[in-house]
Amino acid sequence: MAPSRLSHLDRNDRPAMVDVGAKEVTLREATAEARVKLPRPVAAELRRSGHRTRKGPVFDTAIIAGVMAAKRTHELIPFCHPLGLEHCSVEIEQQAGGQIRIRCRVAVHHRTGVEMEALTGASVAALTIYDMCKALSHEIEIESVRLLAKSGGKHTYRRAARRKGTRT
Repeated sequence: MAPSRLSHLDRNDRPAMVDVGAKEVTLREATAEARVKLPRPVAAELRRSGHRTRKGPVFDTAIIAGVMAAKRTHELIPFCHPLGLEHCSVEIEQQAGGQIRIRCRVAVHHRTGVEMEALTGASVAALTIYDMCKALSHEIEIESVRLLAKSGGKHTYRRAARRKGTRT
């Protein structure tokens, strides 16, 4: 049997946390994006209300939830290393057509990357928006969660931009 190329398996193909002890400490950064699609009436109501529902300020609450989630990723994803994040920001933008774009950027000087922290932050921010708006409609969709960029480790990644007129 050929050795596995999956990083979270040991020599016996058993689940294991990756040993990062020998890796160099570098600035590790990652940016992830989540997209939420609101039905038009919900998007209009959210815009009209200044992004507030009975539960409170939707975007502000989602930003706080996203940062909290990024900081606690290691408690949610079994083989993520606990990291003392040096930076975490969540930006939320309501766009045309009921679209909401959430971007989470994370940075730390460490031996392991922060992609999972950025993805977790963006995901939980999207889930928070759903939770705070679900009284208006259950037709809300979390359409995508994806990594946009990562740097500082063995591999650098940047999602290629799509041409104008195509969905990103």
